[in-house]
Amino acid sequence: MSGGPKSLSRNLASVGGFTLLSRITGFIRDVVMGAVLGAGMLADAFTIAFRLPNHFRAIFGEGAFNAAYVPSYSRVLETEGAAAAKHFSAQIFTLLLMSLIFTRQILLLLAPGLADDPEKMAQALTMTRITFPYLLCVTLVTLLSGTLNAHARFAAAAFAPVLLNLAIIGCLAVWFLFPNAGVAAATGVLVAGVLELALMIVAARRAGVFAWFAKPGWTADVKQFFKAFVPAVIGSAGVQIALFADTIIGSLLPTGGLASIYYADRIYQLPIGVIGIAAGTVLLPEMSRRFSSGDQAGALDAQNRTMALTIALSAPFFVAFLTISDMIMAGVFQRGAFDADAAARSAAVLTAYGSGLLAVVLIRSAVASFQARGDTMTPMKIALGAVAFNVALKIVLFQPLGAAGLAIATAVGAWINFVLLCALAMRRGDMAPDSTLKKVILAAGAASVVLALVAVFGRAPAIALGAMLTESFAKEAALVLLAGAGACVYFGVLFVGLRVLGVRLTRLRRAPAEKPASGPQG
Repeated sequence: MSGGPKSLSRNLASVGGFTLLSRITGFIRDVVMGAVLGAGMLADAFTIAFRLPNHFRAIFGEGAFNAAYVPSYSRVLETEGAAAAKHFSAQIFTLLLMSLIFTRQILLLLAPGLADDPEKMAQALTMTRITFPYLLCVTLVTLLSGTLNAHARFAAAAFAPVLLNLAIIGCLAVWFLFPNAGVAAATGVLVAGVLELALMIVAARRAGVFAWFAKPGWTADVKQFFKAFVPAVIGSAGVQIALFADTIIGSLLPTGGLASIYYADRIYQLPIGVIGIAAGTVLLPEMSRRFSSGDQAGALDAQNRTMALTIALSAPFFVAFLTISDMIMAGVFQRGAFDADAAARSAAVLTAYGSGLLAVVLIRSAVASFQARGDTMTPMKIALGAVAFNVALKIVLFQPLGAAGLAIATAVGAWINFVLLCALAMRRGDMAPDSTLKKVILAAGAASVVLALVAVFGRAPAIALGAMLTESFAKEAALVLLAGAGACVYFGVLFVGLRVLGVRLTRLRRAPAEKPASGPQG
């Protein structure tokens, strides 16, 4: 496997950069969707058809699969050679295909509230039938992504979601050619699955690691993969399981509830995808490599630097979601069929989600303490407890608070998950916050307080100035002005704070020197 001591920040920048491109095109996609679909019956039906396979993608593709597959594949590659690793990959490829036989039936059982609305049920079923093959394609995309990640090739997998956004935008642009806009969007999902799979096949062929089918056998390697995979699904995806519960329980809400969750989640997922998931994707192989070589100090240093960067970059989103969520939803989505009421409902959900943002973006880095040592059981047990509390709280809150109640429960569950992970990792000695991390937290905290003041007291001037600049896009202008001013203030205060505390930016970017190997290298 490639990747030297300075590759962590470079790989993080690569994954984060392509993920940012994905989120930007995703924003454009959602703006188009909001204008065409609105937040009514068609939007609810498409949300179900789209979110369910996407939840599977998030659960299996953004953590759990890599946590089990990458170490297993790497071990086979190192101990048995490239041919054995390719055969192992082909076996998992075949088993994944076989596992999809009953997936459609499972998907159609996960939104019980549709039984009370025959029209919405009919539309959701139609769209789910169209989007179902996307799950087939993305399952195989996940496998190929894991193989490429094991060879320190991250770019293709990070770019693939951009194709999803472009395909949906393209189909919505000609929605009048379809029975309705929801069917057009669902067709875009199907097209995207084919394009993503084609991209990953080409990337895997170029890397020389592409493998087709192989007769699946219950070999020791396959057993070890599934032994790690099952707990990793729960351990890495506790937050996604909670969002899954949002879809199930949300189907019981009045029309518009699921759409409010969807649009708020799209904004909420920006820092999670660009920062949290990218950090976890790159940190896991880095810590695994250092633990394997006996360099525990280097592994913990890599974790501290990653968590410091994650906190510094995520804090302004945390403040924005708590203070100006209404301006965000109105500025991004309020046009066409997405009216002011829809924006207000989605803003309440975004504020609730935002209260758990810092925990969510840091969970992947905390989980790496366990997964890097091959322990997927401990994160699973912690996540099970957090999810159980989360779902119970959702059941209590969804009726009195609606969609926002589901989001509050998700935030509480994320904090429980994160705190327990950190406590146990520090007790084991596999997490040790250093002075640099503590100083970054202090500087980011001070910058966040100043940013919150700018958001509260700069709101009215930004709205007034936006109206003066342009009547047609006053909401958008106000949001851009306030966000721009806030970003300048936050990063200015953060930079000064770091300088005062003696933390240099190069310290956060540069990896520590490798510990000299004590034996022959494989």
